[in-house]
Amino acid sequence: MSTQFNKYAVKLLLVSFIGTMFQGCANSNSTTEDNIINATPVTITNVTSGPLNQYLELSATSVFQKKSIVRSIVTGFLTSVEINPGEKVSRGQLLFSVTTKEAAAIGENSLQNDSTFKFKGELYIKAPISGTVSSISHQRGDFVVEGDELASVAEQNSLVFNLQAPYELSGSVRVGMSCEIVLPDGRHLRGSIISILPSMNMQSQTLTLVVKPTDAQNIPENLIAQVNILKYSKSNVFTLPKESILTDETQTIFWVMKLIDDTTAVKVLIKRGIESKGLVEILEPTFSVSDRIIYSGNYGLEDTAKITIISR
Repeated sequence: MSTQFNKYAVKLLLVSFIGTMFQGCANSNSTTEDNIINATPVTITNVTSGPLNQYLELSATSVFQKKSIVRSIVTGFLTSVEINPGEKVSRGQLLFSVTTKEAAAIGENSLQNDSTFKFKGELYIKAPISGTVSSISHQRGDFVVEGDELASVAEQNSLVFNLQAPYELSGSVRVGMSCEIVLPDGRHLRGSIISILPSMNMQSQTLTLVVKPTDAQNIPENLIAQVNILKYSKSNVFTLPKESILTDETQTIFWVMKLIDDTTAVKVLIKRGIESKGLVEILEPTFSVSDRIIYSGNYGLEDTAKITIISR
């Protein structure tokens, strides 16, 4: 009887042990599955090293510095208009013909048939400079008075961009500085500051900077562009995309989420430097270019958060 009882007890112990093992495996699998389900999907980026420039980004408007106003030299009627707006003209090219009011009163046929008249009453107005016709004020048949504006011719090479800069930036800009001009069509032109006007805008308290592009061809007047003026330049810095950096409500504390393995990210406080074109300088701590930082999906993550990488 005692021997049978011992065998029965052994069997119970074995069944209990095996059950415990299965339960432990089940709990382990459940924990792993829960971790996978609760992990936050993220994309990652790496720290980059290289030069970083910070620019002043200011709006500017194109203007022609040199414009020549074409005026009527006599009172009379316009008998011909030889130009169109936007047309390029050369110095000395015929622009208008004007018949004096006296000649118009006598009659064109009378003047042409009477040999005693040496003056036929028609005058020719020519372009004073080479350039582009920016406007035409009168058309054929209009009555004009001596001195009336007929058209204006702009010298294309005189085109500049005027931009307004806050006075506190006066120490950062100077005549001769190079800059970049970004046109609305996506073109990038080189330019330089050729002058700073001595007067300020009373309402906005801004300085007017005059920027000369290296290529002014096919740029119209009153075009609004962006001028980038170099403010700071650093040769070798560690940078991260702006999207990977988190901050508090007061924007005084900054941090990133750094991966310590393929499933865990920790919170690392940083000190940031200058920012340019979506990149932010990291002053502290010193990262390695091999460090993996969460790029997206990092918002609201706690320290030692569980993550799953969906893109590299």
